[in-house]
Amino acid sequence: MPTLFRANDAIGTVHYSRFTVLSEKTLLFLGDFDGEFGQLMADLAKHAGPIFDAIFQHVEDLPRTPVADNVDAFVEWTASHLVDAINLYTAYPSVTAREIKALASAADVGGSGELNPFLVILPIKSKLAFIEVKLILRIRGTGTTKDLDKVGTPHFAQFVPLEDNQIGFFTVYDGSFDKYIADFTKNIGEVFDLIFKFTKNPPPSPCRKYLQEFIDFAAGASRTPIGFYQAYPGLSVQDIHALIADSRPQSVSA
Repeated sequence: MPTLFRANDAIGTVHYSRFTVLSEKTLLFLGDFDGEFGQLMADLAKHAGPIFDAIFQHVEDLPRTPVADNVDAFVEWTASHLVDAINLYTAYPSVTAREIKALASAADVGGSGELNPFLVILPIKSKLAFIEVKLILRIRGTGTTKDLDKVGTPHFAQFVPLEDNQIGFFTVYDGSFDKYIADFTKNIGEVFDLIFKFTKNPPPSPCRKYLQEFIDFAAGASRTPIGFYQAYPGLSVQDIHALIADSRPQSVSA
């Protein structure tokens, strides 16, 4: 992971990244980044090729290795294995990772907050229910963005369709887990109330009424990440919003 972190720093377009074991057959790599997917993969091949060479020793249908010498093949292979998010949220869509780091450096602001990754996998009851959940999430796209803005602590968030009729919910957030879930439940709990109608062994609903049960369920369903890269460690959503606001020219009225 330290090698991958250094590679991400050198590339400069990655906000956050982490691996997690999705199942006995699948390792999942999650990345929140700026720009085009193909460019990021090409950069990773050049800067972190040996990491993927090590992983590919245990992968079926692998691309040509070494990765660093076969960049195009690596980009093509990763594109064929890319899982697209149904909903993609960011708290600061107008700035890149490089810009945030530059703003923090210019303002001499160091992060002192606690950032955490949250990775939850929800098993859906059937293939038909899986299709219905994806449709619900697509329809609620803009509403979900507004709800997450109200929470105020998520940096990035995605609902992602996964293998075996599963839905992944992946976020990076500020503060403690219990407070995050409580704030989350207050502002976006209705989305999960809908999803839980199609989920195997869900917690009781509505989430607002059964907050502790929802917290316990979320804690139990959460996956442990392998490595957690942060481009600007410790900077909260509110810190970043303040840096963006301070960087904008102040309007002058006559």
